[in-house]
Formats: sequence, C-alpha cells, structure tokens
Amino acid sequence: MSSEVAARRDAKKLVRSPSGLRMVPEHRAYGSPFGLEEPPWVPDKECPRCMQCDTKFDFLTRKHHCRRCGKCFCDKCCGQKVALRRMCFVDPVRQCAGCAPVSRREADFYDRQLKLLLSGATFLVTFGNSEKPDTMVCRLSSNQRFLLLDGDGDDHREVEVARIAAVQMLTEGLPPGDSLSHTSLPASRPAAEGGNARATGMTLQYTTPGAEGLTQLMLTAGEDAEGSRRQATAWLAAMHKVQHG
Repeated sequence: MSSEVAARRDAKKLVRSPSGLRMVPEHRAYGSPFGLEEPPWVPDKECPRCMQCDTKFDFLTRKHHCRRCGKCFCDKCCGQKVALRRMCFVDPVRQCAGCAPVSRREADFYDRQLKLLLSGATFLVTFGNSEKPDTMVCRLSSNQRFLLLDGDGDDHREVEVARIAAVQMLTEGLPPGDSLSHTSLPASRPAAEGGNARATGMTLQYTTPGAEGLTQLMLTAGEDAEGSRRQATAWLAAMHKVQHG
C-alpha cells in the first residue's frame, strides 16, 4: 500500500453539526464499519411533551434532543453527557436514559478491545492450502476497515473486514464439540474465576475481488515467546468480542 493511499485512508476533518463537533473521515468511503450516522431530530413542533415521562414543555421545562436517537426529552430524562465515539463526536454529548448505557458499553469496546486490535500481534499465518506458515504481524487498520498483515521485507497483505464471510476461533481447553463464548476467553474471564479455555488461533474465510469462491487464512499464536503469545491470545479474544458482541 502506497503512502498516498494510506494518507487518504487516515485523513480526517473537523465538522460541526447541530449535535456538536465531530472528527470524521475526509473520504466517506474510508469510514469505520463500526460508525453510526447522526439521526434526524424529531421536529420541535411534533414533540410538545417529553417522549419519556410525558412532561409538557414550557418556558421553564426546556426540550432537549438525544444525540444518539434524535428523540425529544426534558432535562431530567436527557441530562447525561456521554462519549459517543461511533458518531465521532469530539466531546461527550447529551443522551437520553435509554441511549446513554449503550454508549457507555461501546466506549468500553473502544477503550479495550479496539485498542488491542489496533496495536496488533504476531501470528503464524497460513494462506489457503499452503503447508508453510509465515510469521506476520496482524492488526486492524486505523479506520477499522482492513486487517493488515505484515511479514518480512515487502510482504504485506490486506483483508477488507466487510468481505469476511466466516470466522472460527481455534481453542484449547474445551471438550470436542463445545462452543466458545467470548466470556470464556482470557481477556474477559481470568483463570482465577475458572476459565480454562484459551484461544490459540482463528480461521477467516473472505471474498476476494475478481475471484470465485472464498479465500481462507489461518492465524495461530506462536509458541516461542511467552509475551508474544499472551499478546496474540488477547488480540484473538478482542476479535472474538467484535464478532459476538
């Protein structure tokens, strides 16, 4: 990938909307797949009362719009200011009692799982039916649209997240046939709490432009360096969280 293309992907601009300042991708095509569009606001003339508690708006009871859902509320029902990263707001914005908890949970995803995915980890990567894996660093691109794989020299591969058709986690510590939920993974269930399952890798199946059928690659955590393996395991746990919420 050329530096010019990379710059276009990462370019951002500051825009002002009725809801507040937003730092958005300069090129819409490179927006995050996790992003949300701003909702249209319910017109003032259509909401004479709070849409939560039914309080009538007047000179003393002002109406406020939730920045996440666009509905109209009184200050009591829409007084929380919470970060809303999926809409790229620079500062915390006003949200209703129903939307605020959702945004807080998403903030945890951005602070934990997404940070791990962006930092990357080292894996043994096998493409298709190849018998010899390559040692590569896998990470999520800054706009969250691509998985980037970098090996020795100029060996660089990309997988567009939107083209991933199937993901299967490879684990150890579970009986054959048992499924693995994200709460079993090390990042969210410490060994002290009884979590025995450990993610050791994953397989991805994805479509490639101009090619028929699905392409497969497999990521496996290496056995050589304990620190590297821990990072890889944490990265896999974060990826699993993305897939299963």
